Amino acid sequence: MNLPEAIASPVVSPTRRVPPGVFTSFRRLVRRHPIGALGGLIVVLVILMAIFAPWVATYDPAAQASKRLLQPSADHFMGTDELGRDVFSRVVFASRTSLYVGVLSVSLALALGVTTGVLAGYIGGKFDSVLVAFMDILFAFPTLVLAIVITGLLGPSLTNAMLAIGVVYSPTFARVARSSVLTVKNETYIEAAHVVGGRQGHIILRHVLPNIMAPLVVMATLSLSLAILAEAGLSFLGLGTQPPDAAWGLMLSQGRKFMEIAPGLAIFPGLAIMITVLAFNFLGDGLRDVLDPRLRE
Repeated sequence: MNLPEAIASPVVSPTRRVPPGVFTSFRRLVRRHPIGALGGLIVVLVILMAIFAPWVATYDPAAQASKRLLQPSADHFMGTDELGRDVFSRVVFASRTSLYVGVLSVSLALALGVTTGVLAGYIGGKFDSVLVAFMDILFAFPTLVLAIVITGLLGPSLTNAMLAIGVVYSPTFARVARSSVLTVKNETYIEAAHVVGGRQGHIILRHVLPNIMAPLVVMATLSLSLAILAEAGLSFLGLGTQPPDAAWGLMLSQGRKFMEIAPGLAIFPGLAIMITVLAFNFLGDGLRDVLDPRLRE
């Protein structure tokens, strides 16, 4: 099932509602969706680990701190890799890479997709038809394959991987934004804004965007997990983060050669990817239940 189909159809009722405060939404999330609250807690812990990585890590992630391929111990919680670098420290610093790529690539996809989707849905006509056809062409290709093609053309680097991920996920945001705009643009308050002489740009920014943000917030949260997975896949293939920088996908690629003698080299970064992706998915499911207007009553 495509990501847009996995999101509950969110659109606002004809009467505008004041969005709940942050603390109100958080209490509702804990009460209605404890798994989503747990996902949010894990996401916060991952973010804090990335921010305070120099203090959380026990060694320099690029330094050869000890002997090679040591098993987990009190000195090295997750052992050392084939170059004697501390695996725990590299896992901690790799969280920065994953969050950096995830946030920036999803922000790029959000900016491109929402802009084109809102304009297409609001303007309609030939522009809308051309955009829908273009989105259908992009959806015909698997996202990871398309990201590999773009990164291969631009060259292997973290920046190019981020750009590729942002581009391949922008049509998903465009489709959801367009469908939401098609629903709200005929509401009474939009027609009233036209009657009083409101400018098109003002109507879009003041009345349309605030009423389609709920599905976009949920999609952005879910897309963060997909972007982290995509970055890990590109780094695993050598198209993303380049050595000696730390990235979970790159650590998986390097650790798979030593699975028989040091399985932790692949297990620990794999667990980091799994836990982080699950946390963002749980949080996205919880936010969907909290932000859906039909479930607020």
